[in-house]
Amino acid sequence: MASSKPSRRRHVSRSQTVSPRAWARVRLLALDVDGILTDGTIYVSSDGSETKGFSVLDGMGMARLLKAGIAVAWISGRPSGATVRRAEELRIPHVIQGRSDKREALAELAQRLGLGASDCCYMGDDDIDAPAIAWAGIGATVRSAMPAALKVADYVTQRPAGAGAVREVCELILSQSRPAPRARAARP
Repeated sequence: MASSKPSRRRHVSRSQTVSPRAWARVRLLALDVDGILTDGTIYVSSDGSETKGFSVLDGMGMARLLKAGIAVAWISGRPSGATVRRAEELRIPHVIQGRSDKREALAELAQRLGLGASDCCYMGDDDIDAPAIAWAGIGATVRSAMPAALKVADYVTQRPAGAGAVREVCELILSQSRPAPRARAARP
């Protein structure tokens, strides 16, 4: 069952670092899409089609996490075909769209995966992300985030949204993660 943090969360200064032990514990990186995986801009054509820009750096970071056996999820408050398409390209196993209560969506996913809050890192940038940022073992955001997200974040990236911020967090997780166990060769 997913555990939660105490309701009184100690505010951690953006200048403080998250402990290596906390990064090593992460088994799920869950991300907001607009404003984290993208710079927050949505382009809408006259025909109604939508486009977004995603960073190749971030994509490589998520691919490396998946290869290391760390789950990746995208949780968005709004449905988007562009989001689905990019998630398919990267083989992101958990894509949740149209959920405004992101803390609840994150906690439900963590429970399905047999994880507690301390096993999760959530990265978001807006007011609706703040409860999920506060719930996760590591809550992360970007410098351009809204005050509610900044207030509860344990970690604020140096790189901007949509331009390597996610990769920065992926690298911190990977730098402390234990190697995935290798399968033994079958004996003849």
